[in-house]
Amino acid sequence: MPITSKYSDDQIEVILTEIAAVLDKHGASSELSLMIAGNIATNVLNTNVPATQRKAIAEKFAQALLSSMEESKTH
Repeated sequence: MPITSKYSDDQIEVILTEIAAVLDKHGASSELSLMIAGNIATNVLNTNVPATQRKAIAEKFAQALLSSMEESKTH
């Protein structure tokens, strides 16, 4: 069952397009792009989430990532 987001698809797409353009501008490989994405996620958790909630949020994020990969196999 898909999760309903409080953010619009358009808002997400605009930001993703801009980030992809920056990565492309710098010739970032898939490996570097994933490293940067991981560093962004870590930074967001460490600066915006209370320490007592970080592990739980990180686990939910990881599960959502894995679930999105499983869904893409069926499409």
